[in-house]
Amino acid sequence: MTPRGTIRRIALLLASIAVLFALPVAAAPAAAAATGGAAAGDAAAGGTGWIRLAHLSPDMPATDVYLYSFGNPDARFVLHHVAYGTVSAYQTVPAGDYSIAMRMAGATATSQPVLSASVTITAGHAYTAAAIGPQPGLRLQVLDDDLTTPAGKALVRVVQASLKDKTVTVSWDGHPIAAQLTFPAVTSYQAVSPGSESVTVRDATGTASSAVTLTAGSVHTLVVLDGGHGLEIANLEDAAGSTQMPAGGAATGFGGTAAHGPGPAMPWLVIIGAGALLCLAALIGCSRPGARPWRQAR
Repeated sequence: MTPRGTIRRIALLLASIAVLFALPVAAAPAAAAATGGAAAGDAAAGGTGWIRLAHLSPDMPATDVYLYSFGNPDARFVLHHVAYGTVSAYQTVPAGDYSIAMRMAGATATSQPVLSASVTITAGHAYTAAAIGPQPGLRLQVLDDDLTTPAGKALVRVVQASLKDKTVTVSWDGHPIAAQLTFPAVTSYQAVSPGSESVTVRDATGTASSAVTLTAGSVHTLVVLDGGHGLEIANLEDAAGSTQMPAGGAATGFGGTAAHGPGPAMPWLVIIGAGALLCLAALIGCSRPGARPWRQAR
């Protein structure tokens, strides 16, 4: 075989190796995307729902909150040191049966819960599991959260979580939406005209107000809380209409268990490309007129 033929064979071999390495690297992101799409499709087929957790008991210390899939002793996620007035973001979970356990902050995961409850999450539905009530009679209540509204309206409900002022009246735009609501009651949703208005909470000693915007198609829960200087109003958006369901937990929440995709393909492609260029340069150099062929070993 001539030296030039040998060089060509080597160049072809190197090019083939580069192609074999490049194909898996280039295909990895596409495969990951396809896998993610399939997983999303499977989740949609199996059905998912949403749940968030709340601490709305004024005289209960901070807790650690656990969510378990039915029959699985390993917690699906844990929220640490959840204090009064704290409401988590919605967490997306597969439809099914779950149990919720609240333990005193810092207690071991095997200690006896101070509160527990069971919940069945139906596909396409959202729930709020709230610790509510005074220490005697404290309970973990699971609330169904509406996701859709009448056309051109907003939905709003009220949670009375103030222990200092046990009976309150809540008004939206001057119109009562919860009259003489006693602790720890929760109203049903009611439709109101959207707008940016004042929500007023009135008790036996005075009033507190807060500017709240309710857009058409949005769903809200107004929580009356004991603040450092009197009553406070927390405005929770349950959903922004049927086209925008509750979001999952924040990316840094629930222990950071999000899966990581493959590394970027660009560094590998640069290395492969550089090797291919070197091979091509060597081939051209050896094939130029006047170039000295390789000497065969004797």
